[in-house]
Amino acid sequence: MKNFAMIGAAGYIAPRHMQAIKATGNRLVAALDPNDSVGIIDSYFPDADFFTEFERFDRHIDKLRRQRDEQKVDYVSICSPNYLHDSHMRFALRSGADAICEKPIVLNPWNIDGLLEIEKDTGRRINTILQLRVHPSIVALREKVQAENRDHKHEVDLTYITSRGHWYLQSWKGDEKKSGGIATNIGVHFYDMLHFIFGELQDNVVHHSDATSAAGYLEYEKARVRWFLSVDYRYVPDSAKAEGQRTYRSITVDGEEIEFSGGFTDLHTRSYEEILAGRGYGLEANRVAIETVAHIRNAEPLGLTGDYHPFLER
Repeated sequence: MKNFAMIGAAGYIAPRHMQAIKATGNRLVAALDPNDSVGIIDSYFPDADFFTEFERFDRHIDKLRRQRDEQKVDYVSICSPNYLHDSHMRFALRSGADAICEKPIVLNPWNIDGLLEIEKDTGRRINTILQLRVHPSIVALREKVQAENRDHKHEVDLTYITSRGHWYLQSWKGDEKKSGGIATNIGVHFYDMLHFIFGELQDNVVHHSDATSAAGYLEYEKARVRWFLSVDYRYVPDSAKAEGQRTYRSITVDGEEIEFSGGFTDLHTRSYEEILAGRGYGLEANRVAIETVAHIRNAEPLGLTGDYHPFLER
């Protein structure tokens, strides 16, 4: 049984990490969040110590490290706001623990280089949640694409709308300096998935980018991809709205829909299983996706020119 600590216990994604820690037979011994709305912990680890101040959390983790080996923290799960991931991974490694960090692992690719140095200095490892790499449908598609011998690229449309209320732009997620912007915050694992399936990135064009929506064109070794991401409910197709849905997720490859909407809630547990078995995805596995979102964040949108996603005409 391994000991886990968690940073960001009140966040949206934290319960999936708690579930993964429990499902893999381990225990959460300490958690940190400046927000004390963390009653969800009682459903998983009611005996976990909880802190709202980093300094007290730091002191507690250090105390556990200095006690018997069975008390020290082995892993720190990081579910904090995106711009804090870098700092919290450094804290984990310097505390003698490995890190398990939510996406995006960092906001800019050069931050990866600094973290690689700290891994070398401490002998500890950073793992990341690239959950789509363990999704059965995505794994099957990757195997199919790799086995092909074709002389032209796949035509791919990626559409993801996950509606958010007015609170979204008022939170840290609406601050590009903290979240990295819409493409980084809700899209980074899709860009990783595309790289995972279709190979190295060759072109990256942005057609549209604002606080709630972004769209562009990506070209990989084996695919041409039109993509559209949004947190704006008005982009949800009428057919989905009629069914009471506020989220729409679609990937088509050469006009054929890839069904991968199911199984998302179990992907964190699968990721934890791989990490605990020594097969987790580390820093370098994230580089292409982080380079992709950093470029999207800084690129000048071209508007409705070239091969753009049809949702931009709505």
